[in-house]
Amino acid sequence: MPRAVVCTQLGPLSGLRVEERPSQPLGPGDARIAVLAAGVNFVDALIVQGLYQIKPSTPFVPGGELVGVVTELGDQPGSTAGPAGGVAVGDRVLAMTMAGAFSTEVVFPAERLVKVPSNLTDGQAATFMQSYMTGLFALARRASLWPGRSVLVLGAGGGVGLAAVDVARALGLRVIAAASTDEKRALATARGAGAVVDSTDPVAVKVAAREFGEGGVDAVYDPVGGERAAEYLKALGENGQYLVVGFATGHIPALPANQILLANRRVIGVDMGGWFARHADDEADLRAELLGLVEAGQLSPVEPRAYPLDQVAEALAAQQGRQVAGKAVLVP
Repeated sequence: MPRAVVCTQLGPLSGLRVEERPSQPLGPGDARIAVLAAGVNFVDALIVQGLYQIKPSTPFVPGGELVGVVTELGDQPGSTAGPAGGVAVGDRVLAMTMAGAFSTEVVFPAERLVKVPSNLTDGQAATFMQSYMTGLFALARRASLWPGRSVLVLGAGGGVGLAAVDVARALGLRVIAAASTDEKRALATARGAGAVVDSTDPVAVKVAAREFGEGGVDAVYDPVGGERAAEYLKALGENGQYLVVGFATGHIPALPANQILLANRRVIGVDMGGWFARHADDEADLRAELLGLVEAGQLSPVEPRAYPLDQVAEALAAQQGRQVAGKAVLVP
């Protein structure tokens, strides 16, 4: 019988339980997937604790992205037989589920599955899509940047920040990465950062970024938020862009309007999920572009730290507490 992580009440991560659950029925157009790995994301912890803007009804199974093998297919809707969604039994696939990934088995619409590039491990594939899509959306769609321009990536040792470093390098941008430990800074360097700086000293980050950008960087990529954001804003040069990606600290910053006015700086929101909910064609185009970069070997997602399903609370706490260099993954 399949096993799944179940959240029965929004609250502490310690309240999560692993339970046996009956297999879901397979409907027309569905695929049954044996889960190989499920990505652990910062947002998963927020949802379980009731700290996210979307509060699901309980009980529910958390987890928004997974990699697995198709074990069974429903019929194509409108047809008496045949596979659905262009995938076949035995294919290794990636699914962006929004919820339900922390399980040993998932039923998901076959047409929404993506075949995994052969040059990615299960762990890499299960943890790269959300963070890399965010980086590509921010840097290639929301920002006005071109090869040779400079960007300061904050939180560069975490999954979202590290993905942004990798994407920025692939786009030909010059990257200075801010991270809190030697291990995290080494990961950023390995992903193509031209310079690194200790993020625990915001003044040092600002000074280093100004030197790197010869007076100021062209963009700041901020998935962190917090009270230090006002200092990082000053790292921007003329016409610089401050990309608001998220608030890993849990604190939404108040950016000083006078510093935005000076040097004609811009603040740009990066709400990928909301945008794609209204523009599905844009999501398909961006996903195809991202997978093309992966298949061409231009991106190298980090191999995540693996946890068994029973250690889901520890994995989520480590990710939320920014104790993980890179990403974490549950391996059922």
